[in-house]
Amino acid sequence: MDQSRIGSPESQSFASELTDALLDRPLPSDLPQVPASPLFDLGQLDVSWDDDLKALWTFMTPNGRPSFNLPMLRDFDVWQDEISRLYGDDGEELRYLILGSRFPGVWNFGGDLGLFSKYIRNGDRQSLVDYGQACNTILTRNMRALDLPIVTIGLVQGQALGGGFEALMSFNVIIAERSAKFGLPEIAFGLFPGMGAHALLSRRLGFAKAEQMILSGKTYTAEEMYDLGLVHFLVEDGEGEQGVRDYIKQNSRRHAGNHAVFKASREVWPVAIEELNAIVEIWADTALKLKESDLRLMERLVRAQTKLSAKISPN
Repeated sequence: MDQSRIGSPESQSFASELTDALLDRPLPSDLPQVPASPLFDLGQLDVSWDDDLKALWTFMTPNGRPSFNLPMLRDFDVWQDEISRLYGDDGEELRYLILGSRFPGVWNFGGDLGLFSKYIRNGDRQSLVDYGQACNTILTRNMRALDLPIVTIGLVQGQALGGGFEALMSFNVIIAERSAKFGLPEIAFGLFPGMGAHALLSRRLGFAKAEQMILSGKTYTAEEMYDLGLVHFLVEDGEGEQGVRDYIKQNSRRHAGNHAVFKASREVWPVAIEELNAIVEIWADTALKLKESDLRLMERLVRAQTKLSAKISPN
């Protein structure tokens, strides 16, 4: 990422924030797999290996508001790099990659609205674009299952809104507890979901239905999402992790075929990162046109998320 393209000198560039501390990251002394890897010692991702299922469990453990803040994006970048390295050619066998959340009642609220507000008020278009493109890079790699012979599973226990919903659309299989909620609320403050929703929902639901979902700002239940075909398996509250285990055990013998179907689907209707990044450019331009009332609403949402985080983690 070219730091010379960053707009406002008073605003630390996204590229700098994204890479900050990576070079200084201490290596853990005792890891479940390869001692030299930071995979099992990430700040906002709790990663563990399940040898029986040949599965890598990952749970988001957000620091503060349950959103995709810059350090979490950095952790996801390292997470993907290390999975590719450790479980690629001649590495450990990996069949399933699972992503859930440890934040009670929330899978993820999506983009860091506090950061967006700061960039918008500073007129820092380039940092908005950098943020969106960084998300798209992670999203695209997940859509390709990191080019590994694996099946990716999104486990939803709680709310998946905005960018959280978008991120889920990049998984092969979505398993949700009945109380889970899904939605794209960005239109409420004059914006739209700019990191995957248009492209992925249009392919899965058709253009008209995708546009209707984005423009409505409606919140959907897990059962409604199941009826739309976006959630693949429903389980009772509190049974999400067991639901994942059951799915893997039921499909383990058909793993190669399942993976091949998902891989073929990407060939039938591919999503190019150039398409996603072009949408981010539109998203950034739209963000800079938001009115003061829109920004105030965005900042009220930030305060509500912060209050929720403090209630869950008072320390």
